[in-house]
Amino acid sequence: MNNTDNHNTGGHHGEFQAKSSNPRPTNFRPNDRPHNSQKTYVYRKEGSGSTSIDQALEKIGATTAPASSSGTPAQGGNQFHAKKLNGNSGNRRRQGGRFNDRVKINNHERVPSSGRNRNDVIPPLAYGDIRVIPIGGVEKIGAINMTVVEFKDQIVVIDAGFQFSDDDTPGVDFLIPNTKYLEERKHMIKALVITHGHLDHIGSISFVMEALGNPPIYTREFGAMLIKKRHEEYPHLPPLDVRIVERDDTSITVSEDLKVKFFGLTHSIPDSTGVIVETPYGDIVSTGDVRVENDDGIATDEEVAQYEFFKNRNVLLMTLDSTGIDKPGWTISEKVVADTVDKIIRDTKGRLLIATFASQVERIIEFLNSARRYGRIVVIEGRAMKTNLAIVKHLNLTNLDHVVDILDAHKYPSNKIMMLVTGGQGEQYSILDRVSKGTHKYLKLEPSDTIVFSSSVIPGNEKTVDELKDALYRKDPKIITYYDSDVHASGHGKRGELEWVHKQIKYKYFMPVHGNYARLMMHRDMVMNLGVPKDRIIIPENNGTIIEFREQGTKYVVLPVSAPHEPISVEGTRIGDIQEVVIRDRNLLLESGVFNVFAVIDERTGKLKKSPDIFSRGFVYIRENQELFHKVRGLVKKVIEDRTVDPKYSIDELKEELVEKVERFLLQKTGKKPIVMAAIVTF
Repeated sequence: MNNTDNHNTGGHHGEFQAKSSNPRPTNFRPNDRPHNSQKTYVYRKEGSGSTSIDQALEKIGATTAPASSSGTPAQGGNQFHAKKLNGNSGNRRRQGGRFNDRVKINNHERVPSSGRNRNDVIPPLAYGDIRVIPIGGVEKIGAINMTVVEFKDQIVVIDAGFQFSDDDTPGVDFLIPNTKYLEERKHMIKALVITHGHLDHIGSISFVMEALGNPPIYTREFGAMLIKKRHEEYPHLPPLDVRIVERDDTSITVSEDLKVKFFGLTHSIPDSTGVIVETPYGDIVSTGDVRVENDDGIATDEEVAQYEFFKNRNVLLMTLDSTGIDKPGWTISEKVVADTVDKIIRDTKGRLLIATFASQVERIIEFLNSARRYGRIVVIEGRAMKTNLAIVKHLNLTNLDHVVDILDAHKYPSNKIMMLVTGGQGEQYSILDRVSKGTHKYLKLEPSDTIVFSSSVIPGNEKTVDELKDALYRKDPKIITYYDSDVHASGHGKRGELEWVHKQIKYKYFMPVHGNYARLMMHRDMVMNLGVPKDRIIIPENNGTIIEFREQGTKYVVLPVSAPHEPISVEGTRIGDIQEVVIRDRNLLLESGVFNVFAVIDERTGKLKKSPDIFSRGFVYIRENQELFHKVRGLVKKVIEDRTVDPKYSIDELKEELVEKVERFLLQKTGKKPIVMAAIVTF
């Protein structure tokens, strides 16, 4: 997840013409914003002359839900310029359903949360102390980022991401933060500030905002558009109070004692920023996700300029991305990636398919510019990529006149076609998956085609990606990956870049975030090698760790209790605690299958009315195990007849005995332990 710029290797600052009908200048960086922050970036009504996101989606062949009404500029003081999207400042403290009530989110129903840490009694925050809680983001990479900063009766929340389900949570759609701590204090929440628009930082907003009292959301423009598009999927929810912050805005007052300030940094999506929460005793700095644009390990002048202002700041605590801490050196420059792919686009004689993450918006913009430079039309395939490109078009970040629908691609010679697609991780039903299997309706691979994988393999996807490449190679196209060429760079800084960031910011305390415990500890060790004392480094043991800065920020303590932090699952129409028993049963079903016994007993005689029925799924192949099933029927018959001799027998006790004995028998005979269920009917 990285920035791309074919012409400027610098960080995200500079000037450009806002809302021009002409394409951006060639030295435009999508993260830049104009000095004139009176420009209003809102969704205009039909006929206003600007292209709506819905119109842009139609243009590139995607569909969307009906958009809500456009917003109006927010009222603001003379300290900053903010624009509202779909909000009503007089109603920003909506009394939505509490997390422990049943709340409908479209067709989702939120069920009561146990809070998990129900035995923990969290003491009230002492007057004048500062409390920082990573609700999420310090146990895994790319998972449920959310941090709480609290002072007196005022709270600022940084990010509200979600996490896709993994092998540990089969059947779960995704996971969102446990916001019980915040819900109990929702009257104190003054703002949600967003570092950037990736889903692990904005994905849970629609699911949690009503329970948090719908506080204002402060973010840069691209993130605001992504938040709005996601929120349109839940039309029954109250509108969000989204306020767009410009690059040059000064500190934004959000409460009596707290201000927030955004600063530019480099990542892989337009408008990526770091966030500073200004407290009376110093700054709380969150970088979000970060890398450093460089020339062979030397930070560019633009990067140096981005961090220059920290020299005059009093930083109490810095939190920094730890994702790439285990990789030495520096990531290659996004300019290198852009130049490499530019040459591939120029030199490829046949049709070209480029697979990348939909979140790599800045890189995609560079690929689009290269395609236009060499006279290629572009086909966009992948729902998330189409949505992101619609926002790019809406904001006029680049010219998309050469983008066509896949249905029209046949009108052009193959050597003039470039396709930007998702599916590089081997996702089922993605365009690459269907093309590799020959099932895509409009696209058949030819030996003259070239496929570029401008993405790395996400850990855990190695087998799937290998199978995808194997299937693609059977069609005999040319395939280029980041193993062969500089076609991908991570959006998360490696160790050398993180060291450089540490040297730019003088802080009193440091807390590594965005990584598992091993990465946090590696980050600690690196910082100690830079000369930071061990007692100035805070390692959160887990999500929910409560850190308090006392005596005007001169000392800190880690409380022995944690805030509720176990993730909340979104599963079909249900939102609530992860049901461990259900997850365990699903894993058992996955491993050993299910074995059902159904018996009908004569109520008068206690005898079986017929031979027991047996059903099995995912356990053994029935046709090859008839003798085993015959013996199970005999066992069931014997257990029932022995138990029903007593006319006062209990059906419940009989079912328990059946399950226990059938489980034991199957384990002895097969070495497997399926989920055994027994159903008994008497009449």
